[in-house]
Amino acid sequence: MTDIWPEVRLAELCNSIDYGYTASASSTSVGPRFLRITDIVNGPIDWKTVPFCKIDDDSVEKYHLYNGDIVIARTGATTGVSAYISEPPTAVFASYLVRLKIGTRADARFISYSLKSDIFWAYIRGVLGDKSAQPNASAKTMTQVKLRIPPLPEQRAIAHILGTLDDKIELNRRMNETLEAMAQALFKSWFVDLEPFRDQGMEDSPLGPIPKGWRVGILGDIADNQHRGIHPKNIDPSTPYIGLEHMPRKCIGLSEWGHAKELESNKFRFKKGEFLFGKLRPYFHKVGVAPLDGVCSTDILVIAPKEPACFGFVLGHISSTEFVAYTDAGSTGTKMPRTNWQDMACYEIVIPPQPLAESFNEVICPLADKIIRNIHQSHTLASIRDTLLPKLLSGEIRVKDAERFAERAV
Repeated sequence: MTDIWPEVRLAELCNSIDYGYTASASSTSVGPRFLRITDIVNGPIDWKTVPFCKIDDDSVEKYHLYNGDIVIARTGATTGVSAYISEPPTAVFASYLVRLKIGTRADARFISYSLKSDIFWAYIRGVLGDKSAQPNASAKTMTQVKLRIPPLPEQRAIAHILGTLDDKIELNRRMNETLEAMAQALFKSWFVDLEPFRDQGMEDSPLGPIPKGWRVGILGDIADNQHRGIHPKNIDPSTPYIGLEHMPRKCIGLSEWGHAKELESNKFRFKKGEFLFGKLRPYFHKVGVAPLDGVCSTDILVIAPKEPACFGFVLGHISSTEFVAYTDAGSTGTKMPRTNWQDMACYEIVIPPQPLAESFNEVICPLADKIIRNIHQSHTLASIRDTLLPKLLSGEIRVKDAERFAERAV
C-alpha cells in the first residue's frame, strides 16, 4: 500500500521549524515550565517534573508550546528523540530542542508517530554517522527526512489507533499518581498526625505524645535489608533489571526496567512486592515497590517488612520525605554520597499495635496491587503499540483490523 503513498520531506509539512530558548532551569516555581531533552526521553512528558524558567513576556510568546506541537532533540545521545505536545501547561522549550508546527497537509499526531518509525531512525543514524563524542543534527538536516504520507483521513485514523493506546497508558500513569497520593495521605493521617487515635488518650514519649498502647522503636524492628548478591554469569539474560536510571523521583510505582543481558558486575536479587531504595545520592528520593522479580544495581537497597502485615507501614515510612531527609543527612561521600542500611535501620519511629498495622495494610495493599497491575497493563499496551506502529505506517495491516485489535486491548 505504501508504494502509492507519496514521499514528502518533513520540512514541507511544517508551518514553522524553530530552535528553543537558551536559559537554565530555575530552582524556584517562577515562570513557565521549561521543557528539556531530559524531559522527553522516557516517553510521555510528566509536566509535574519539568522545572520552571525565568523568561520575559515577549520570549514566552515566541517559545510557547501549544497542543499539537512536536519537539525533537537535536544533540547528544538522544538526538532524534521526539515528543508530541498534548494539553501542556504554560511552557517553553530549551535550545537543544527543535519545535515543529505541522501544517494542514498532515495530522500532527500521525507525524509524531512517523518520527518513531524505522524510516526516520535509519535516516537519523545516516545523518549522524560516527559522531559518538557528541552527536548532533541541525533542524534543517533532520527535517529533510522523507516520510510516506497517506491521505489525511487515513493519517487521522492511524493516529487515533496508536493514540488510543498511548492515552490509556497515560491514564494509568495518572491513576497511579492518584493512588499513591491516597496512600501517602492515609499514612500521614494515621501515623504522623495521629488523627484517628487522639481520642483514645495520649502519653509522653521520646518522640512526643503518642497514643496509649503504642511504642517507640526503630525501622530495623519492622524491616530488613534483603542482601541477595548474584554474579552476572548466574543471571538469565532475560531477567528484568532495575538500575537507578529506571527509578523515578518521588514515585513508588516503578514502571521502567531493562534486562540483564548486558550486565557485567554483581547485582542484588529482589522479589515482587519488596521495596527498592536508591542509596546513592538519597536526596533524589528514589523509592518504590518492585512490580516483578528481578535484579537491581548494588546502589539500590532491597528492603522488606519482617511481617507481611507491616507492608504498608514500612512503605509509608521509607517513602516519606522525612525519612529521605534523614538518610541524606547521614550519607557519606562528598561527590557521590551514599546511605547505608545500618543507619537507616536506626531511624526512630512510633510503632502501633499489630492489629492496627494490619488494618492499615488492608487499605494500602489493594492500592499498591492496583498500581502494579496498571504498570503491567501499560507495558502490554506499549508492546501492542510498538507492534502496530510499523505495520500501520507501512500499510501491512488495515486500519479497521488494527482498530478492532486496539479496542480489545484497552
